[in-house]
Amino acid sequence: MDFLFDYRTSESPLVELIWHTRSNRAGSFTSVAVAHWEMVVWKHQGETAITMRGPETQASPADCPADSEFLGIQFKLGAFMPHLPTKNRVNSEVHLPEANSKAFWLQGAAWEFPTFENADTFVERLIRYGLLVREPVVEAALNGQPTDLSPRTLQYRFLHATGLTHSTIRQIERARHAMTLLQTGKPILDTVFEAGYFDQPHMTRALKQFTGQTPAQIIRQRETT
Repeated sequence: MDFLFDYRTSESPLVELIWHTRSNRAGSFTSVAVAHWEMVVWKHQGETAITMRGPETQASPADCPADSEFLGIQFKLGAFMPHLPTKNRVNSEVHLPEANSKAFWLQGAAWEFPTFENADTFVERLIRYGLLVREPVVEAALNGQPTDLSPRTLQYRFLHATGLTHSTIRQIERARHAMTLLQTGKPILDTVFEAGYFDQPHMTRALKQFTGQTPAQIIRQRETT
């Protein structure tokens, strides 16, 4: 099934992007692997719920009911909630309990469901109350910058904040980059080279794991849309 997404950047340094979409009909789709975790607000048949999802290390099938609305706040690598460790949500999700039709419970307090328009204010409140923090060593590690930490301590703090190893994040991001190149018309062999794979079989295995599709399937999907 197809979704029409609205995306926007955020004023918060801890947010990667904010997205919004609707489904007009029920259907199934493939959820592509992603290194970031996110909070997703779901509205369906007059009810609202909020879920903390991911990261996801493999593609997986998903279903979506008709007449649903979704808001997603995707957080930057290194942003995490100390009381809800990211490593406990890898390939899974946590549903936050509903307080009433307009709010949910988080750390003993009722929080109003965020919207596409006020998501920045919502995130700023999370930061102000200490519920969302940033692990600075993650950005340093991703950029190859030196730190004063031992390799073991760096690895522990990186994994605690992101839920993933540096190697896994690189593999996911490379597969998503290759998928984007193919979707924009880049030939398969050119994509192999530009995305940094050893050869075409190497890229095919990675794309099947992280996107659920082979390069040929991605190209066919682009040509039929």
